[in-house]
Amino acid sequence: LHRVDRRQRQMCIRDRYIFMTKYFRPRRSMLYVPGCNRRYLEKAKTLKIDSVILDLGDPILIEAKEESRSNVVDFLNQKKYGKREVVVRVNDFDSPWGINDIKAVAKADPDAVLFPNIESREDVLKAINELDKAGGKKIPIMLMIESPKGVLHAEEIAASSTRIACLILATSDLISQLHARTTQSRIAVLHSLSRVILAARAYDLAVIDGIHSNLKATDAFEYACRIGRDMGFDGKSLVHPDQLPYANDAYSPKLSEIKNAREIITSLAEANASGRGTVVVNDRLVEHHHVNAAKRLLELHEMIEELNNE
Repeated sequence: LHRVDRRQRQMCIRDRYIFMTKYFRPRRSMLYVPGCNRRYLEKAKTLKIDSVILDLGDPILIEAKEESRSNVVDFLNQKKYGKREVVVRVNDFDSPWGINDIKAVAKADPDAVLFPNIESREDVLKAINELDKAGGKKIPIMLMIESPKGVLHAEEIAASSTRIACLILATSDLISQLHARTTQSRIAVLHSLSRVILAARAYDLAVIDGIHSNLKATDAFEYACRIGRDMGFDGKSLVHPDQLPYANDAYSPKLSEIKNAREIITSLAEANASGRGTVVVNDRLVEHHHVNAAKRLLELHEMIEELNNE
């Protein structure tokens, strides 16, 4: 049953690209935009960003919760964010606003709903149930992993539903709960990051790195983006537009990588046609799994180009 379920979640674009989930798309940059600020909500329509997260969650003051929800629904209904992915982060289930957030947002049909503080399979199923009851049966979900328990249960969470489009780390929360310190090397969370990446990839899910809250530490932010990219993340969640260029650059395929990917695909195809199972490209041995990675990179590149040309 598990294999059948996995096959149903994938699509094959013959002759060009490898198997990938229906939720595959660029998420180099995912910017949190507070629902209480209409000027920021408007500005996000013009930013060079892959995904915008309209935020109803913890950063919003209690007295602004209802207004934020109204603003977000209004902007969702305008449908003016172009090809950007539009996600809404709702409040916790056990808060006074969570269920009403889901009910309001489901009717406005965002690209996904982001649920915070997910720690178990039961949390995921509850999120889906509430979204379905609100009329959002076709809306994908995203899940925030922000606690030690959430990290330890990452595989259980990732395996819990085919509605999951993405896992997003909340590294700031995690560091606080670990009683750790924020350092440029990110040593306190490297194990946690790797564990969540493994869980996401095991179930063909996108996975996004957490925010960098020091807005003036540009060098440290850029370094964090490149660490995350090299670890396997798909992108970075952000709290300020000034961080966008660095995240987009770090997670964009470079021209040399694109050229190398095309050479890998062509060279191995020619080798296979002549009866060889491997080939050397740019001094590196190439096998079938390298072709899969190359095809994924080229698909991502084309999607990014489409976003950039909007």
